[in-house]
Amino acid sequence: MALSTGQPTPLRGESTTLNDFPDWIYLLREFEALYRHGSAGGSAKIRTHRKAVRDALSKSIAGNPDIVDRPPETKPVIAHLSRALDLGERAAMQGMARALREVQGRLTWEYGYEKVPKSLINKFAYAEILGPRGPVPSDILTLGFVLFAPRTTYPQHSHAGIEESYISVAGAWSENNAAVYAPGSLILNGSGDEHRITTGDIDPCLLAYAWVGPKDALNAPEMKFTPKRKAP
Repeated sequence: MALSTGQPTPLRGESTTLNDFPDWIYLLREFEALYRHGSAGGSAKIRTHRKAVRDALSKSIAGNPDIVDRPPETKPVIAHLSRALDLGERAAMQGMARALREVQGRLTWEYGYEKVPKSLINKFAYAEILGPRGPVPSDILTLGFVLFAPRTTYPQHSHAGIEESYISVAGAWSENNAAVYAPGSLILNGSGDEHRITTGDIDPCLLAYAWVGPKDALNAPEMKFTPKRKAP
């Protein structure tokens, strides 16, 4: 994913800090629970990443930042959101799905590109929750959601300077055609790791994501698409 460059505007009024917005706090607590209680599958790298996310999230929440005003915005793929949340509430990720449903009318869904590939216009969008451009600002961590329609392939790409994890909330998906991942699964991509996402044929796929990296990388992430290889 790439991020847009527009900066959100601080809210004006008496209640402006995170502690005044319980729905955002509850949603962030669901992220904290995922990265605290989920399994690392015996992987030292995933264990280290989970701790880095928890530590940065705890620091961000403790700072009680001013909530910023991001006008709600939808994209065509949001027609699949209700189905994704319904699926999430039936399975292991019901807490996250329910918390997300409570704020769905306040989400800013976007593409992150000045020119969106035609193949993706109706197929995906993401919403940042915490981060440099989220309603909950942070310059040490980015958290959000990405929604894919059924039968979507997000092209092979990599991120420089950013360690990225996805946790399935709803729907089946694969990365690099290596396996099928169910709700609750965590996939870790290190800086520069190339990955491609493919979703199932019937249902949408909703993923929670976390980005950890230097402030400059999080504030101006670079995404590099892998050129298609010519057939021999």
